[in-house]
Amino acid sequence: MNKKILFSISLVLIMLFLAACGSDQGSDSSDDELNLYTSRHYDIDDELYQQFEEETGIKVNVIEGSADELIERMNREGEQTADLFYTADAGRLHRAKEQGLLQSVESNVLDENIPEKLRDADNEWFGLTKRARVIVYHKDRVDPSELSTYEDLTDSKWEDRILIRSSENIYNQSLVASFIELHGRDEAKAWAEGVVNNMARDPQGGDRDQAKGVAAGEGDIAVMNTYYLGGMLNSADEEEVKVAEQLGVFFPNQDTTGTHVNISGIGVTKHAQNKDNAIKLIEFLSSDEVQEQFASANYEYPVNPNVKPAETLKQWGDFKEQDLNLSILGENNAEAVKIFNEVNWK
Repeated sequence: MNKKILFSISLVLIMLFLAACGSDQGSDSSDDELNLYTSRHYDIDDELYQQFEEETGIKVNVIEGSADELIERMNREGEQTADLFYTADAGRLHRAKEQGLLQSVESNVLDENIPEKLRDADNEWFGLTKRARVIVYHKDRVDPSELSTYEDLTDSKWEDRILIRSSENIYNQSLVASFIELHGRDEAKAWAEGVVNNMARDPQGGDRDQAKGVAAGEGDIAVMNTYYLGGMLNSADEEEVKVAEQLGVFFPNQDTTGTHVNISGIGVTKHAQNKDNAIKLIEFLSSDEVQEQFASANYEYPVNPNVKPAETLKQWGDFKEQDLNLSILGENNAEAVKIFNEVNWK
């Protein structure tokens, strides 16, 4: 074999070696990271991402924004978007799924840790924390024996006594979406109309503002998510604690369809470039140990059935939940919004 042929063979081998090295370096840059879009803004989340990084060596790059902003961003970015989308409310997750932004995930760990009704029917998103939408009442002005169901809130005895958020609030939209599934559109509309008639004021503010309004005497009962009240009871703000201590928690519909629950959930994006890492993070967040941390730090109910709620939530007692797959909250969202418009729920 002459020198020219040997030189050519050597050159080819060197090029193949360099290409392999470059390929390895490229895969390393994605093997040790993932990109997360989230609308959640809790300290416990950041602590858990750091814990995940320490345990796995996978860096979590966090980009925050509102759910709608992040959905728009994922649509705009296409294949260059994040690996995970994390947000509150099954309705928003369904919106991302409908727009083709998520992909199905197969994981025995997630199947075991997260009940079927708290994940998407096609495994495109998974619930990670749970909250109940309850009736909160002033302990001095309302006897809990007066309370029974969501439907009872339309009774004239509650006229000018109810505080609740606006129709733009996704939690209220999902609540009505659940009623559409359980009772049909006509009854859901009648309920919304009845609540509007019994409002003590036009809707304003968030869930904490409803609690403060009840404490201030602007209304006697409010509809709000449990984790807000849990946070107020354990707040560093003494005024928030004083407000929360005046209020009691009532779980509606315990003898009928159960209390409405919703989730914060997460999905792997359609164009995830670090899919395996993304799945590892979801599995980590659904684990017994991490679910306990969620529950104790943020007063959300764990989705993992092996984990008990935080002490504050335990004191409120166990409750029966609506027996619905939460995908339905997204499927019925558009109809719920139409109902709000028809009954002039501001």
